[in-house]
Amino acid sequence: MQDVNTDNRPLDLICLGRVAVDLYAEQVGSRLEDVTSFAKYLGGSSGNVAYGTARLGLKSAMLSRVGNEQMGNFVREELQRAGVDTSALQTDPERHTGLVLLALKDRDTFPLLFYRRDCADMAIDHRAIDPAFIGRARALAITGTHLSTQTTRLACRKALDAAVAHGVKRVLDIDYRPVLWGLTAPGDGETRFVADERVTGDLQQWLGDFDLIVGTEEEFHIAGGSTDTLAALRAVRRISAATLVCKLGPLGCVVIEGEIPARIEEGILVRGVSVEVLNVLGAGDAFMSGLLRGWLRGEGWATSASYANACGALVVSRHGCAPAMPTEEELFDYLERRDEVPRPDGDERLNHLHRVTTRVPTAWPEVCGLAFDHRRQLTDMAREEHADPACLPQLKRLLVQAAEEGGRRCGLAKPAILVDDVLGQDALSEASGRGWWIGRPVELPGSRPLRFQHGDDLGSCLRHWPAEHIIKCLVFYHPDDAIGLRLEQEARLRQLYRSACDNGLELLVEVIPPAGMPQDDTTLPRSLQRLYNLGIRPDWWKLPAMSESAWRAVGRIIDAQDPHCRGVVLLGLDAPMEEMKRGFGCAARQARCKGFTVGRTLFAAASREWLAGRIDDATLVSRVADNYAELIQAWRRLRSTAPQLEEA
Repeated sequence: MQDVNTDNRPLDLICLGRVAVDLYAEQVGSRLEDVTSFAKYLGGSSGNVAYGTARLGLKSAMLSRVGNEQMGNFVREELQRAGVDTSALQTDPERHTGLVLLALKDRDTFPLLFYRRDCADMAIDHRAIDPAFIGRARALAITGTHLSTQTTRLACRKALDAAVAHGVKRVLDIDYRPVLWGLTAPGDGETRFVADERVTGDLQQWLGDFDLIVGTEEEFHIAGGSTDTLAALRAVRRISAATLVCKLGPLGCVVIEGEIPARIEEGILVRGVSVEVLNVLGAGDAFMSGLLRGWLRGEGWATSASYANACGALVVSRHGCAPAMPTEEELFDYLERRDEVPRPDGDERLNHLHRVTTRVPTAWPEVCGLAFDHRRQLTDMAREEHADPACLPQLKRLLVQAAEEGGRRCGLAKPAILVDDVLGQDALSEASGRGWWIGRPVELPGSRPLRFQHGDDLGSCLRHWPAEHIIKCLVFYHPDDAIGLRLEQEARLRQLYRSACDNGLELLVEVIPPAGMPQDDTTLPRSLQRLYNLGIRPDWWKLPAMSESAWRAVGRIIDAQDPHCRGVVLLGLDAPMEEMKRGFGCAARQARCKGFTVGRTLFAAASREWLAGRIDDATLVSRVADNYAELIQAWRRLRSTAPQLEEA
């Protein structure tokens, strides 16, 4: 195996080729003609590999072209969210980003329609490629589609020449799509092989340029000009000294260095992983991601190929390609247990790892939140002040302004807010899309047992939420509740957790022990332990102030049950400002506590004055912003002066 791990460069990999948007049918089993809704994902072979290798810990970059429109923005932002360097991703002022529509008819039928005529990535400008940028990487990976037109060939030639000049390893993913070479009807993107002498001749002009060539048996058939796999491999070997990796589907893959053996099994054969297949689309890109992860870390071919096979197995069992790509932690967990997991998509541990290790942003070191998701309390306040409740949506819009202003005064780049969709839909819309931490309640205010604001059909409700909104659910819960009440509330929390996972939304569970029931330092820790025992792993907890011993117990439970938990935020319960600050004392020393989301303590007095008509909009915003900034500063002072953050 060639050692590519000795070169200390800022990038591991540059991917040159297709990058697009995949629209995956949500109705599994339908013809593409009958599909009624699609899920939008990053797509394109090179884009998927850049994304997949970044998830596996490599420093990857994308060299391609997108349109100057919303889909191009999505592609760029999605790559960046995964940690991919997009500084060389060009923007085309005229062409659109490519689209692909896909259906999952059955395990063997995947209707696929490319919308790529004159698309942006096939118009990549070779003049804009900086040879010095190529030299920043240890490897350059190109897909075969970009050897199909004069424009893309010019880009590949310039990049490959720069790679040679800078000692960069060169990788070819044959990535044969007959429709993209003009060999099938436009709607026949599903066909994976059509023999064609012209395509074989075109590919063979390039094979000698690469150090590593990867493809399926059919892809080596087109590269070698023969439908006999060994004959095709020998034809490739006569042109290229590259290491050849031939994918054998469920059987795994074979790695061949040097002469082609008499039998393909005489190469370095690495057996595949047996899984139930949902979707083979994207499996090759996942395979390539795993292979490159091992190769570029200097690991042996057997290890690298085992990564590749495992990544492919995980992706074929899931919906989509790029979002199904595993993270490094998830991959290693699966490799340890692969013989026990015939259905990765049904394995609770893997699904949880995939969910929590792919969240964006990866961390929230601080959450200082202004909570105004109140519905009943504000309606009561309006009635008491003889104000029209119709003005409450405007009040919530002003509180968004107060959160922004208070955060600005403290240098808080991303304010946090809790706001509802009953009185606060306009406020939600104004705050969304700005990178803020946004929590949105689902509980019916004051309900015990727990009820949901918009009924029990959570799936239909949550599927319309923006992905950035965090589900917030307040439950008045005690581990010593009457068994019927406790089981009913727990069933509803399990239902909510499943819906959050199904819809790709984060979940915050706010636990308040009910008034009138005995409480001690074990009440909240026992509550959390019980919910964890039921398989409920929220991304966030929202809890009242606690004693030092209770905090430590909570921390131990979270660390043991879900080390990936985002953390805890403190609630306010309308406590006076000074009492709220005192409650920060213990919390600020806890590593698991990320801050607070406090409401009426900050906005109630000013809101009442505004509803009564005694202050104007600007005064309301200023007063609430003052309170919000004061509480942020109090939290930060205590956090910064804590001797050290206490782990459990």
